[in-house]
Amino acid sequence: MKRFKNKEGKITCLSVISVVLLNAVPLFYAFTCILPVAWLFYSTFKTMTEFSANVLALPKSWTNFVNYEYVLTRMNLLGAMFNTVRISVIVVTCVVLFAFINGYFLARFQFFGKRFLAGLYTCNLFIPVHAILIPTYILFSAVGLYNQWYSTILPCICMEVTTTIFLVTGYIESMPKELEEAAAIDGSSFSRTLFTIIMPIAKPVLATCAIICFFHVWNEFPFSLILFNREKLYTLPLALMRFKGDYVTDYPRVMTSMFISILPTFSIYLCFSKQIMKGMMAGAVKG
Repeated sequence: MKRFKNKEGKITCLSVISVVLLNAVPLFYAFTCILPVAWLFYSTFKTMTEFSANVLALPKSWTNFVNYEYVLTRMNLLGAMFNTVRISVIVVTCVVLFAFINGYFLARFQFFGKRFLAGLYTCNLFIPVHAILIPTYILFSAVGLYNQWYSTILPCICMEVTTTIFLVTGYIESMPKELEEAAAIDGSSFSRTLFTIIMPIAKPVLATCAIICFFHVWNEFPFSLILFNREKLYTLPLALMRFKGDYVTDYPRVMTSMFISILPTFSIYLCFSKQIMKGMMAGAVKG
């Protein structure tokens, strides 16, 4: 109640209105984010007739799992999910390891070409992914990397590593250099200091980078579209597009497949949302 009181200790109408307005904006934004997910969820229990009659109405029966049975048994959704998980795990592991090592060297050492290397990483932020789709397709077709289960791994790593490097660099710059000096005095080698002292301390920002990278790779579509031509190699976004093209009028089934595909990322975000915010703030503040 103190926030509503003025200097005389009285509650003023202006202070109450200002607090209400300040909280109304984030509440409205949260509502606009939650509403589509809720609508997607209860639409999975509808039949096509119910959906056509009223797209926003609640389903007549909450035990109608026909759409789930169809999607899980007759579609290759689980196979596409496995392909996406396999690619995501490999990309996240490579990006976090590569970005950690590069970020550490950029933050701690002065060497020839450091500015050029940092500028090269920065240029990657200004290149739209759609501008390199045709060159990527031509290059991968020429070297035999087209239509392989690992075809999208290298492009995804290249697109995700830049932001991760800058986050790691900012975080390591905020760490005191005395940590490495004390480890060197105790006889610790460079690699041992890097992976047993610095890496555990940088765990918050590394976890944040891993989660954000996982979200991006899980939803990656352009590279999958041009590099995969066999259905058994499809990732989730590509499988969803094909399903919608084949059954364009059956929206409840499309929404069911979409809801199943977002469950892993949605669960990860709910579990690690605080970790994401902690890592982002830690990487943005320099000591």
